[in-house]
Amino acid sequence: MKLNLSSKIVLNKISPEFYQPDTAVKRSEITRFEKITTDIFPSIDEGVRHIADQIETEIRSRQREGRFCVIGMGTGASLVPVYDELIRRHREEKLSFKNVVAFNAYEYFPLLPDTKNRSIKQLREYFLDHIDIDQQNIFSPDGTIEQEAVQEHCRLYEQRINTFGGLDIMLLGIGRMGNIASNEPGSSLTSVSRLILIDSTSREEIAQTFGSNESIPPCSITMGVKTILSARKIFITAWGEEKADIIREMVEGKVSDAIPASFLQTHDNAHVVIDLAASAKLTRIRHPWLVTSCKWTDKLVRSALIWLCQKTGKPILKLTNKDYNENGLSELLALYGSAYNANIKIFNDLQHTITGWPGGKPNADDSNRPERATPYPKRVIVFSPHPDDDVISMGGTLRRLVQQGHDVHVAYETSGNIAVGDEEVVRFMHFINGFNQIFAEGKDEVIKKKYQEIKQFLKNKKEGEIDTQDIRTIKGLIRRGEARTASTYNAIPLDHVHFLDLPFYESGKIEKLPMGEADVEIVRQLIATVKPHQIYVAGDLADPHGTHRKCTDAVLAALDLEKEAKAEWLKECRVWMYRGAWAEWEVENIEMCVPVSPEELRAKRNSILKHQSQMESAPFMGNDERLFWQRAEDRNRATAKLYDSLGLACYEAMEAFVEYKLS
Repeated sequence: MKLNLSSKIVLNKISPEFYQPDTAVKRSEITRFEKITTDIFPSIDEGVRHIADQIETEIRSRQREGRFCVIGMGTGASLVPVYDELIRRHREEKLSFKNVVAFNAYEYFPLLPDTKNRSIKQLREYFLDHIDIDQQNIFSPDGTIEQEAVQEHCRLYEQRINTFGGLDIMLLGIGRMGNIASNEPGSSLTSVSRLILIDSTSREEIAQTFGSNESIPPCSITMGVKTILSARKIFITAWGEEKADIIREMVEGKVSDAIPASFLQTHDNAHVVIDLAASAKLTRIRHPWLVTSCKWTDKLVRSALIWLCQKTGKPILKLTNKDYNENGLSELLALYGSAYNANIKIFNDLQHTITGWPGGKPNADDSNRPERATPYPKRVIVFSPHPDDDVISMGGTLRRLVQQGHDVHVAYETSGNIAVGDEEVVRFMHFINGFNQIFAEGKDEVIKKKYQEIKQFLKNKKEGEIDTQDIRTIKGLIRRGEARTASTYNAIPLDHVHFLDLPFYESGKIEKLPMGEADVEIVRQLIATVKPHQIYVAGDLADPHGTHRKCTDAVLAALDLEKEAKAEWLKECRVWMYRGAWAEWEVENIEMCVPVSPEELRAKRNSILKHQSQMESAPFMGNDERLFWQRAEDRNRATAKLYDSLGLACYEAMEAFVEYKLS
């Protein structure tokens, strides 16, 4: 069973010569915008093996010399597959870590002696407890010491590293703000191990481990930038499109304390190891015409012309031969004969992505439409990771599909209970208790007992404490009720509303369980029953909490199993990926764009507002202060504005989709 198919989604289908050049001369040519050695791999597994090879070579070399191999280690999620591969080599290939000395890159501060959430605990669980490293060779900052002792403790930590001859390897991920270890924006090139305040973005990332923002300590004791740069070799890893922007800033931007990772440009043996998705914003991947001659595909031409429009501030049909020549696109003039010919070609391509009939227009010529006219009506399943992603991401399209007569099902993949605040539970319990007193004279003993139990638990609940199963169930019921209300508002029959409650989500914490076969089987049963002609799934794989990716992986794995079983219905099925609260598709990647009128946008807003628990009091709004309906409207309007700026029709808003190819 393939459980990570979303990792293989690459929007920019680029030739291997751009990410794995076969000669040093070619590499020098295409990487001229890059200031750090950057190795791009088509998959996470290949990137992981590359790093593991380098580490294994260093460890074995030191073993032959009878010396320690000193490694500084982070605990970011991007490092977990690297640690998994090293553990596998230890177990299956007898790679020994007896001569390895491990230095933890940072620890939270202040910590109580009995605090479970520690960086070193994570490092042990991910890696150190599964290999044969000598326990006395494991070192970490101590988050339990008194604040007055921190400075001396940091000095001694630096001294301990030097005692072992310095760091041979530094292995780190990169935060969304360019932080390395806990060196937040503002950290200087000369900083050494010290106490530092954790910023809000880092707190959001750490919250996946701690369970809530409130339970995260305010500070961290971290290796400094200078300490990290003292390592003889540095590896920075990142996987997935959510890191693409910060990778570009680190690798191609200016050295700045606003992006601490950019200081790696000053190191002569630093290596950035990423997959294709994380490389998406690098010049050689996104704008390859700026570094070398290209093999021009329709997609690449569209990307180049949209870039040229944005650079010149002109709509497509006003681009001139001069614009092409002055911006490195003279090859296209040779290919098409003139700017006019290229402009018309791409203008028509973009025009054909726009449709007011997302399910296909019956009895119409569909040769230039993104969806087929037949069959009509279509059976449609909209998969929604949380019980509001459907309306946030494609509320306008959803209403169109229903109004145009299609048989629409909505499948809410998780309960969404972790995102319901305790005050919502209190409000509903007050209602239930009052209902019992008014209509049953307080005689329902089950309600009375549960009311008291829940009231007592919430009164004594500690920061980060996991809710009881009863409370999680109530929070799930709250979200079910909201989803049913929104579905009814959108005229979706309640027997077409499915609550899948995928097991991976039910950890009670932000950090979820691994997605597995049980999750996939639940999804598979639904799609095998409905046999849809259209499936909509979440394509915003940069969702900071990871739920969207796992939900989409479950759907893709289920489809893959049906494909292996040679299910006939799959021949008529298309899969469309949407984005919503966290990001939007780039115009060059859009394959279907559905206009949304002012009235439809208002109806979409009303649908989102039915999810009252996710308004102002929702626990996980992220750093974006806008409410979800505001984010959705702003993104939909921005897409429409971009189409307008390219010279296409001007709409109030637009919802965009990219097709996931099943073949």
